[in-house]
Amino acid sequence: MSRVRGIAWYTVLLGLSLIFIAPLVWMLLTSIKTPGEATQVPPTLFPQKITTEAYGTLFEAGSQTPVLRWFLNSLLAATGQAVLVLIVASMAAYPLARMQFRGKNLLFGMILATLFVPIFTLIIPNFLIIDRLGWLDTLWALIVPGAASAFGVFFLRQFFESLPRELEEAAVLEGANSWQVFTKVILPLSKPALATLGLISFLTNWNDFIWPIYVLFSPTSFTLPPGLGILQGAYTINYPVVMAGAAIASIPALLLFVLAQRYIIEGVSRSGLKG
Repeated sequence: MSRVRGIAWYTVLLGLSLIFIAPLVWMLLTSIKTPGEATQVPPTLFPQKITTEAYGTLFEAGSQTPVLRWFLNSLLAATGQAVLVLIVASMAAYPLARMQFRGKNLLFGMILATLFVPIFTLIIPNFLIIDRLGWLDTLWALIVPGAASAFGVFFLRQFFESLPRELEEAAVLEGANSWQVFTKVILPLSKPALATLGLISFLTNWNDFIWPIYVLFSPTSFTLPPGLGILQGAYTINYPVVMAGAAIASIPALLLFVLAQRYIIEGVSRSGLKG
């Protein structure tokens, strides 16, 4: 009976995996079709004639669609914000998890409360601040506003609390101050949580479409999501080109997930966010 249940369980998991993988496979197959076959009715799953014409068109489009520049902008913005989130969130989460001071729970509750504020209500205030700082149409507008992450503080606080206090006490007995405990004991032990949060922050910024279209105006300043929107407009029915752009945009996210998969599983499980 248990073997039948196991087979049924794996069948369900396989079916769910196929559902999640299907859009990615369809994207890759469409990117190597001809424009005519991509719009053919009924649609074909596998290309009758494999061609890389869409990728060539994508990179030969010239200054109107600088895909490599968009890719570089996305990479710089996502990496910069991920680094800032890790710095700010870890420094905010450490005292909330390991120190005792008056109002700590109230402060943590206020930080958590910001998670319930709809993100669209922050667009106008953030836009006005960015405008006053003169950061419109620059990468700073994409990097700085999301640096203070309430989710990041919550996530790292949960992980820091799971670390043994004996290690911290031993470091204090050896003469370490709070900063040394934080940098030499807590952070090295928190690599799984830091890797997970860094990846989440990177992907959030990498896939963001709404905020860039408010603060970026020139095509050379675009990141990939709004850039691909232009690409879709420039090649209205050329779906292979659009899918080729989407395939290129998905490469860093897939690579990061594969490389950091072990840290993600460990970080999420030890932070109490599983299930």
